[in-house]
Amino acid sequence: MSDQAVTDWIRKQVSTNDVVLFMKGTRDTPRCGFSSRVVQILDHLGVEYEDIDVLADVAIRDGVKQFSNWPTIPQVYVKGEFVGGCDITTEMFQSGELKDLFDQKGVKHASTTQVA
Repeated sequence: MSDQAVTDWIRKQVSTNDVVLFMKGTRDTPRCGFSSRVVQILDHLGVEYEDIDVLADVAIRDGVKQFSNWPTIPQVYVKGEFVGGCDITTEMFQSGELKDLFDQKGVKHASTTQVA
């Protein structure tokens, strides 16, 4: 896949899914602790999300880093907007900002606000 084709594919994923998690592994079998942590947060909040395993395709792994201008994986997108990686997602979850973001963007989630 060309660089442009990868960028177009990533853009399509983040624009057609309310929440996208680019991660190492899958939600059922995360392959790094940071990806696992974000899965736990999203699952705890009851959010439906698309999980994309960047280890399955080096072009996507490199492409998403260029797309977001963010050097690490995992990466979370909400309604097409880059939110951040594990640390930012964790901080937003703990402060309640992540739930607020889902509310503002109209993303369905469970109503729990407990800290994992």
